[in-house]
Amino acid sequence: MFNLAICYENGEGVEKTLEKAFYWYQKAAEIDYTNAMFNLAMCHKNGEGTEKNLEKSFYWYQKAAENGDKKAMFNLANTACYGNGKGTEKNLEKAFYWYQKAAENDNREAMIVLAACYGNGKGTEKNLEKSFYWYQKAAEEGDKKAMFILAQYYENGEGTEKNLEKAFYWNQKAAENGIKEAMNNLATCYK
Repeated sequence: MFNLAICYENGEGVEKTLEKAFYWYQKAAEIDYTNAMFNLAMCHKNGEGTEKNLEKSFYWYQKAAENGDKKAMFNLANTACYGNGKGTEKNLEKAFYWYQKAAENDNREAMIVLAACYGNGKGTEKNLEKSFYWYQKAAEEGDKKAMFILAQYYENGEGTEKNLEKAFYWNQKAAENGIKEAMNNLATCYK
């Protein structure tokens, strides 16, 4: 069922028909196929193959997240649902919960947002050590924005001991990945 939905969505071997893709995603989701739940949530969110319905989108994101889908966890927390109150009431604590679940399941985007939540005290108590931890984890996973922020944490001693060598290292990594602010920071080191 799920593969048939994909075929209809992409027009692979059949005429592209979003309504039929939606139908087969729904059938697969109803028998607890997690990937179909996520795709069904996306269909409802974007009005693809069906009317746009944010409440139903929220419902299917939640089902997929509860079944362990890390993209659904992130979307549930993000602007799609709890973060901005689309399809449900805005709830920063629940958004934080799902960001944390997604980050713990190696969703790099969620790691960045979770680090920012800890850094700003959004949806949780402010905790610079935990903020540092998640930025470091995301940076080690290759996230260039996290590399730059991690450099700032080391430079200012936020959430960790001040360490200018590590600040330089992470600025260099961020600069190598195209972060202009990191390039400026490195240029200042050579003056």
